[in-house]
Amino acid sequence: MRHGAMIESPKRETQTTTESPRHILVVDDDPMVCMAIEIYLQRNNFRVTIADGGEAGLLALEHEQFDLMIVDIFMPHMRGFDSIRIFHDRAPAIPLIAMSGYAFADLNSPAPDFLRMALELGAARCLRKPFTPVALLAAVKDCLAERHAAAARLG
Repeated sequence: MRHGAMIESPKRETQTTTESPRHILVVDDDPMVCMAIEIYLQRNNFRVTIADGGEAGLLALEHEQFDLMIVDIFMPHMRGFDSIRIFHDRAPAIPLIAMSGYAFADLNSPAPDFLRMALELGAARCLRKPFTPVALLAAVKDCLAERHAAAARLG
């Protein structure tokens, strides 16, 4: 996949409800992570758009409507938390799940808590890679339920 590419998964024909599937933007530079998330979310009747980096993710936000974003903290061409801050600033009403698998080479030094920092920058949930499909689905469903509840309170 070329840098900055965006791929939308095909719509599933097996959808049996009248409600359209929730649309999730996944932003990560690791194609294997993207593929695993996409497959699992599609199996659970979500519509998925994959962006292979921050720039492609921002482009997707400009052109499509999403119900949720899943964004990697550390990607090339976008410094660390800039991605979380920028995505949250551009679409504050869309819940954001931050994910990171960043590990330090020196296990004896205290590591900063990147996921806690992501929450402070606007992430609704965080996932530490590698995470299980069950943890992914739980975070997605929690975020969507909270968004629905907030929308119901507002009107």
